[in-house]
Amino acid sequence: MHSTLASLNARTAKTHERIKAHVYGRRVAVELSVNHLPGEPVGFDEATSGEFVPFAVGTMWGRGWGTSWFRISMTMPVDADPQAGPWELVLDLGFTYDMPGFQAEGLFWSTDGLPLKGLNPLNPYLTLPDLAPGETYTVFLEAASNPPLHKDPDIRYSDLDTAPDVPLYPFRVAALAQLDKEVYALDLDLAVLDELQAELPVGPRRAQVRDAIERALDVLDVRDVAGTASAARAELAPALASPAHAGEHIVSAVGHAHIDSAWLWPIRETMRKCARTFSNVATLAEDYPDLVFACSQVQQYAWMRDHYPEVFRRIKKAIADGNWAPVSGMWVECDSNLPGGEAMVRQFTYGKRFFADELGVEVNEVWLPDTFGYSGALPQIARLAEGRWFMSQKMSWNTTDVFPHHTFRWEGIDGTRIFTHFPPSDTYNAQLFGSELALSARNFKDSGPANRSLMAFGHGDGGGGPTREMMERARRVADLEGSPKVVVEKPRDFFAKAEAEYPQAPVWVGEMYLEFHRGTYTTHAEVKQANRRTEHQLFEAELWATTATLLTGAPYPYEELDELWREALLNQFHDILPGSSIRWVYRDAKSSYEMLDERLETVIAEALAALGGTEEGTLVAANAAPHEQGGVPAFGAGPAEVTGVVAVQREADTYVLDNGLIRVVVDADGTIGSVRDLVSGRELVPAGAKANLLQLHPDFPITYEAWDIDEYYRHTRTDLTELDGITVEGDEVVVSRSFDSSTATQRVRLDPDSPRIDISTEVDWHERERLLKLAFPLDLHATTSTSEIQFGHVTRPTHANTSWDAAKFETAAQRWVHVAEGSYGVAVVNKGTYGHDISHPLTGDSRGALPTVVRLSLVRGPLYPDPLADEGRHTFECSLLVGDIGDATREGYAKALPVRTVAGAGWDPVVACSNPDVVVSAVKLADDRSGDVIVRVYESRGARASADLRFGFDHDRVTVVNLLERTDGESETLTEVEPTAEGVLLRLRPFQISTLRVSLRNLS
Repeated sequence: MHSTLASLNARTAKTHERIKAHVYGRRVAVELSVNHLPGEPVGFDEATSGEFVPFAVGTMWGRGWGTSWFRISMTMPVDADPQAGPWELVLDLGFTYDMPGFQAEGLFWSTDGLPLKGLNPLNPYLTLPDLAPGETYTVFLEAASNPPLHKDPDIRYSDLDTAPDVPLYPFRVAALAQLDKEVYALDLDLAVLDELQAELPVGPRRAQVRDAIERALDVLDVRDVAGTASAARAELAPALASPAHAGEHIVSAVGHAHIDSAWLWPIRETMRKCARTFSNVATLAEDYPDLVFACSQVQQYAWMRDHYPEVFRRIKKAIADGNWAPVSGMWVECDSNLPGGEAMVRQFTYGKRFFADELGVEVNEVWLPDTFGYSGALPQIARLAEGRWFMSQKMSWNTTDVFPHHTFRWEGIDGTRIFTHFPPSDTYNAQLFGSELALSARNFKDSGPANRSLMAFGHGDGGGGPTREMMERARRVADLEGSPKVVVEKPRDFFAKAEAEYPQAPVWVGEMYLEFHRGTYTTHAEVKQANRRTEHQLFEAELWATTATLLTGAPYPYEELDELWREALLNQFHDILPGSSIRWVYRDAKSSYEMLDERLETVIAEALAALGGTEEGTLVAANAAPHEQGGVPAFGAGPAEVTGVVAVQREADTYVLDNGLIRVVVDADGTIGSVRDLVSGRELVPAGAKANLLQLHPDFPITYEAWDIDEYYRHTRTDLTELDGITVEGDEVVVSRSFDSSTATQRVRLDPDSPRIDISTEVDWHERERLLKLAFPLDLHATTSTSEIQFGHVTRPTHANTSWDAAKFETAAQRWVHVAEGSYGVAVVNKGTYGHDISHPLTGDSRGALPTVVRLSLVRGPLYPDPLADEGRHTFECSLLVGDIGDATREGYAKALPVRTVAGAGWDPVVACSNPDVVVSAVKLADDRSGDVIVRVYESRGARASADLRFGFDHDRVTVVNLLERTDGESETLTEVEPTAEGVLLRLRPFQISTLRVSLRNLS
């Protein structure tokens, strides 16, 4: 027989369509009525007490971002046969494609107000309880007409204010239907084997499977699918029963639903997405006790506790039953490059505290599947927060280089290592398809010494989670010849086995730079600046509140600070802070940051007022920075000193600024033509170059507009040198320009007491698909640059010797970047800018060292998903500083934490550190409200250091603790501590973080 005369694949596909059409047998009409809400969502009682009007299948419904409550009543047929299969309510709200979470979706509610289960295109049913013949059953559906912004988006729906008021969806199906279990099982049997044969090489097993499929299709009567399904399944059974070989790759599968806390929907919709998805999971666990569902993002648990208590109760039951595995312990799946060090710590401490207090669990898995690159500080932070394992998959998105490992140990900048795994299926939204399982085995880069990998299955991003079809697939491929073995288990069980089988796992050292999504360092500059400001306000609020408590007995605002920290941490979610969400999200973020600013300033003001006492007529400077400023000690208050003088002179058509340490010439076009270090005699601006130069580029990335800056943007550049005007105002040179539809005003001044140029750039930005950069060419030949990250810094190449080097054409930094030629260096310090590029000119002769060009990325203008991203006024502050890395660190903090003028006689610091390279990053009261003081320090230069830490209050015992402020974990702190008369002597390793718990002396 010639078996290739007809295509088995095509025949299988067509027959499969017929089978799916018969998964439900008998169908009965239901009665529909609707209450279309006029505005934002409301609670169950208010929604269901409103007026419901009759509604017919086929009617258009749902304006963008609207909510419609449907009342659905159904009556069990009097001749229903319960033995034929379960009865289900099946709905099609007008689903447009098979992507749950990116279109209309809903939540079923019982008539007594309990959420039952979510509804989406791939989970379109509600299984009914056992009903007697003729019995009527009623449920409500809270239906959300969320616009489809992921595929063929209409950007008018980026914000509620611009969304058209027209219905989006045709309500296609509403029926009471009886599930034919045998046809349903045939559907899955055939799918699993068909997907298997598609991945198998030509050989006996593939031939066996294809023969079984053909025999099943032969006995299946497509005119009577229900009557012949059992016979067809019998033909497939031997192929499904053939066990996997002993050495097959093992896939540890875990249910998952990566729900973006905001993205193509606002936060208010994320709360509802969580309720739908988590209800799905809880219901699925009741039917499939072998389900294990991993869930991160503590914020989403808190939403359920506060807004959906019944869902939260079901989550806790699923945890107790072993079906639900909380993971990560971070407040949200935050960005890893943009949050500051202390904020990264609090992601863990607030998250893990909630897990312990509300759920009674401790977690060891750090879970960041979708974050846009991974800071080299994260291994130490994670381990000090009792994280033992790290999971992601985003590095598979690299567009230039292929990451060399799937299972390895990741070493951070301080030398801390964490066991790490990237699922080789290259997704966190797997569905247990044969292609995904085959990819996991074929793609696994550590085969040989290791033989197991993780697969997270379930609909994600917009929610949905695992389905019964996925669980049925998992059962069929658990032990199937030709397929990896699949075991559904908790992530911690996978990690324990993977670590045990691979003791000599390779090591990746330093940051994991994602060769993609480089625009996220810059897009929505106003949010990034607000984040930076908020982080330092939180530090300052804790510092002064602690100081006031210790020195005056003022009450410590525990509740207020906790609430404000949690709000700030939410805003660091990896699609909010990076700038990759719809406009609605940023309207909410603006309100959030305004609230944070107001309330944090109130906390700070109240603490400073308490510290000022009753002294009248005296003004002092309060210094919250961890280094002395103007003669005022770190964390203290006293008279400020300004000793230097800045001279500003007009010389021909240039302006000269001079403070005795540095001399700056602003040329006639408003750029800086000379920066001379008067101490060393060095000229820092290369001959013929222009510093403080605004440069405009086209910005039209191939794939993801808000996310990406593509390398070819550098091919075209416009130097903005045309002037509107140049003047002197006090000690500042003010330069004004216009370009296209925008304007820029720059103010250039010198600090009186240091070799530092301060530059303020105010941009009124109205450009789309453009990128504005600020350039500083420097007469330094630096083959590497140094960028501050959390609790330290990283060194990156300024050349493009390898593809790995070339791919780093845009990088992220915290408060500063630094370039050096030997021992001589220059830093560019910023106040809320993250994106940079540091390189050498592509043209030039070989007779001398080429200069190094440092550029800051100021503002962009992508059209999607927010068509007005970055539109409007921005002010960017940066400084050019002659000095080393220690000077850069000091000035970075000084720019973020300027002194405040307060009334009073001043006060001494409650914490003082003798070594400026050992930075105090937190002074607060302990989370357990014992009154103990928490002091966190880190070594900032990248060298071993010792420091005397002195406490300005009566203290007793000083204990080294982990980030959770405990000593009962597994993390090793390795801090050497010696008691002294006034505090302790610390000895730290390079970039080491150390947390001290200081108990107060009981004077009673």
